[in-house]
Amino acid sequence: MTDTATSGGRGLAALRIDAVDVHAFEVPTDGPDGQEQDGTLAWDSTTMILVRVHAGGRTGIGYTYGDVSAAAFVSGKLAPLLTGKDPSSPPALWELMGRQIRNAGRPGVGAMAVSAVDIALWDLKARLLDLPLVHLLPAHHDRVPVYGSGGFTNYPLDRLADQLAGWSEQGIPRVKLKTSREPEHDPRRLTAVRKAVGDDVELFADANGALGRKQALYWAHRFHDEWDVRWFEEPVSSADIEGLRMLRQSGPPRLEIAAGEYAYTTRDFVNLVDGFAVDCLQADVTRCGGITGVLEVAGLAAAQHLDLSAHCAPAVSAHAFCAVRRLRHLEYFHDHVRVEHLVFDGTLPPDGGALRPDTSRPGLGLEVKWADAEPHRVHGTRPD
Repeated sequence: MTDTATSGGRGLAALRIDAVDVHAFEVPTDGPDGQEQDGTLAWDSTTMILVRVHAGGRTGIGYTYGDVSAAAFVSGKLAPLLTGKDPSSPPALWELMGRQIRNAGRPGVGAMAVSAVDIALWDLKARLLDLPLVHLLPAHHDRVPVYGSGGFTNYPLDRLADQLAGWSEQGIPRVKLKTSREPEHDPRRLTAVRKAVGDDVELFADANGALGRKQALYWAHRFHDEWDVRWFEEPVSSADIEGLRMLRQSGPPRLEIAAGEYAYTTRDFVNLVDGFAVDCLQADVTRCGGITGVLEVAGLAAAQHLDLSAHCAPAVSAHAFCAVRRLRHLEYFHDHVRVEHLVFDGTLPPDGGALRPDTSRPGLGLEVKWADAEPHRVHGTRPD
């Protein structure tokens, strides 16, 4: 790490990180009986791990979603490492953090902790330069198309249909539901959704890895032929590279196979790409190493002539994925939208089926609403 600023900004290189503080908020779901379900998991709350990095009188905000243990990882491993460091080059600090967590475990919780801090570092640098984050990044776009996502498997049919139709009524031209927890129930669910959204809205399905290979192939054909589903996400486990490739090769030609939300390292993405496992690659900025990680994955996707789709975390993904040349779209996920509206001022509403970064505010344009978040705190203490 040098003492020379890599981005311009007079005086930026002279600054040092004063402190890093970590918070976590656990927000109950609003699903039936307090639960939401997909093909392989049921949950009753969503936890945001919020990181703030301070330097030069400014504060950068970053976050991830996961277990509260990610907050302890940041506090124990990353905050002491960063204090006193030059904040001018987030990628250099990203590499330093990767080395620091080598023996503690980089994939999973380690990658999520690094992701939250990396986002905060980019947000801090943008604020120090008084720039919106999208203008600091090598942006190819000024907006990110979205698709509405939720449609949990335990929703009654009327709530399922109303939720997805509500997104289409907001001008979002593509929607996704969870499937495959009890596959025999999916035909009536898909029929209700297709009737609610009409024929002009693109319909996506997400099995969350619930199916075996032959079972997934059977449903791939039915989903496409009977309900015009065009996107089948994780029909089998994303670890089953051969199964994903088989579905690409043997499934309906117009049904795209997608995976990547559980890729934590660049090698994870290389495995999907080299295995010819996906038609569209996915990446989660809060899991894959933050904004620095997304930039690496974006280069890989472009080199392999693959589109990249953003998985969730809309408040940060709206900025980060403007820097993705082969951008497809962003998952506007029900749970994350709720949590981000609760915790932050400055979240972005869909506009014409896309999220457009607010260029009138520095960084991510977010400020923490401490009074609203405080009742949900499970880690850290409220700043004075």
